[in-house]
Amino acid sequence: MTDPAETAGTAGTVLVTSRSFGTGRVDVAGHLDAAGLRPVRGSVVHDLAELRPLLADAVGWIAGTAAVTGEHLDAAPRLRVVARYGVGVDAVDVAAASRRGVVVTNTPAANTTAVADLTLALALAVLRNVVEASGAVRAGDWSVRRGRELGALTVGLVGLGRIGLAVAARLRGFGCTVVGHDPYADADVGRTVGVEPVALRDLLMTADLVSLHCPGGTVRIDDGALARVRPGAVLVNTARADLVDETAVARALRDGRLGGYGADMVAGEAGSDSPVLAPDLADRVVVTPHLGAQTVDAVDRMGAGAVRAVVDVLAGRTPESAVVSTGAVR
Repeated sequence: MTDPAETAGTAGTVLVTSRSFGTGRVDVAGHLDAAGLRPVRGSVVHDLAELRPLLADAVGWIAGTAAVTGEHLDAAPRLRVVARYGVGVDAVDVAAASRRGVVVTNTPAANTTAVADLTLALALAVLRNVVEASGAVRAGDWSVRRGRELGALTVGLVGLGRIGLAVAARLRGFGCTVVGHDPYADADVGRTVGVEPVALRDLLMTADLVSLHCPGGTVRIDDGALARVRPGAVLVNTARADLVDETAVARALRDGRLGGYGADMVAGEAGSDSPVLAPDLADRVVVTPHLGAQTVDAVDRMGAGAVRAVVDVLAGRTPESAVVSTGAVR
């Protein structure tokens, strides 16, 4: 992956705080070694007291999902690159990094297929009552639970970036009618994978299943949005927990406005007090613990991309996915 002959100018310590870095099949730490860089492990929650002595010597940082703040950057006078291990950079103070001349990168395409696959897994699990039925069988209850076929539904995709389009491509195989909303996407690109562009209001009113694939930071599904959805619609969220008002979703599940909810996270991550995890909703809710990017293949792609970005910056080359202070990828 990394040719030592092409790594002129690289030397020093690379702090690694991603939990899953190096847990796939590829020896990504070995590629850092081959480039003359010494990987050192640090706190995955980015505890500043623990990281401070490591940051003092680090020239690169392969960071996980925890916050990278101005205080972290102040403790790293030699730091030249923060390579976010994954897609989201909302936890990184990109503006502070830019002021210090530190390049921030991510791996935007590495987990696309993994998250798209999980989106369909959650949708099917909810539609076919998979989790509830499996638990019932283990308890000796073999009674039938009638579900719905994905191919018979109209699916609405909120967000038509890499992951949204990958989900759309998979839905073609099921024969779904697919509509999508994304004010920043090229409508013609969506149409190439069978997505008809519509306004968000129309999407909510026509879709039997709504799947979220947009950036976080804004609540998209609240009481107002849920008042528009078709009775019994299913909601899937493999994007960000803050896109959803979980109290409103729990209420809509109880009154029948929503027929089910599948998510790869809940607000607060620990999640035990999330409204959607209430015991009386267990037959309609499937939640996974941030499994979206957790495939061997995605882990290898993220690791390779992060290492490549660190080596490129330290060797004076422009990385493939530098993130500017607005959060956009160039």
